[in-house]
Amino acid sequence: MAGKGKSGKGKSANTKQVSRSAKAGLQFPVGRISRYLKEGKFAERVGAGAPVYLAAVLEYLAAELLELAGNAAKDNKKTRIIPRHIQLAIKHDDELNRFLDNATISDGGVLPHINPLLLPEKGKKGDKDEHDASQNV
Repeated sequence: MAGKGKSGKGKSANTKQVSRSAKAGLQFPVGRISRYLKEGKFAERVGAGAPVYLAAVLEYLAAELLELAGNAAKDNKKTRIIPRHIQLAIKHDDELNRFLDNATISDGGVLPHINPLLLPEKGKKGDKDEHDASQNV
């Protein structure tokens, strides 16, 4: 017969739809990334694996950044991640710093750094007396 019997072909009527993100075990939306790749005219054709791979890479980068920013927030005794924590996380990680070198994070601030030449010298007792004497002149 030509009907949809139990021939093993086609989808059965009671199967639920499973997203491509769920099939790949990802949280990032594979379908949306696929749509953006097609609408963006980055190439004439987009393969089936390209949006899955891109979603996996983006998810990994986001998870890595959030983990480091969470550690920075915990170091500052905070429970919420603010842009300052993201900035600190990026600047302390070599690979992320190289990757996001030209990125500007609003309200991120700068890394705390004081040039060692500007700090007072330690350990030399004779220099202190000479320094004080030269300023009194």
